Amino acid sequence: MCPGSYDPPTNGHVDIIERAAGLFDEVVVAVMINKSKRGLFVVDERLEMLAEITSHLPNVRVDSWHGLLVQYCQKHEIQAIVKGLRAISDFDYELQMAQMNNQLTGVETLFMPTSPVNSFLSSSLVKEVATYGGDVAHLLPPVVYTRLVKRLAESGAGKPS
Repeated sequence: MCPGSYDPPTNGHVDIIERAAGLFDEVVVAVMINKSKRGLFVVDERLEMLAEITSHLPNVRVDSWHGLLVQYCQKHEIQAIVKGLRAISDFDYELQMAQMNNQLTGVETLFMPTSPVNSFLSSSLVKEVATYGGDVAHLLPPVVYTRLVKRLAESGAGKPS
C-alpha cells in the first residue's frame, strides 16, 4: 500500500511507487479522501493520472478510500504500508502514525527514503510554485504537468505577475 493525497502526483511519488513495485507482488496506490480538504484535482482526476503514470507497472493498481487506512488494509488483506520519507520531520510524524496503525491492526509500515533528487519535493510546494508561474515541468510526470498547467490556466493562476 502506497497511500497519499496525490494532489497532484509528483516524480517523488512515482519513484516510491516504482521502488515498492519492485519489492512486492502487488502494490495498491490509494488516494486517501479527506472531505474537509479541497484539492486542486478531484479524486477521479487523481486516480486517472495515477493509472496513467503507473501503467508500465503491471503489479500496481490504483484505488481510493475514505476512512482509516488500516481499515482498507484489513479489508483487502494488505500487510504493509510503504511511506516515502524526505526529511527527519517526516519521520517524526510518520513514526507515530506507523505505531498507531500497528497497534490498531498489526499492519506494518516500511519507510523508504526518497532519492536525493526528490528530497524537497511535495505536491503542495509544486502547486504553490506553479501558481506563481514557476517552472515545475521537471518535477512532474508529463501528463500531470499538462493537467496542472491547464487547471491553473482555468482558474486564472499560474501566470507570472
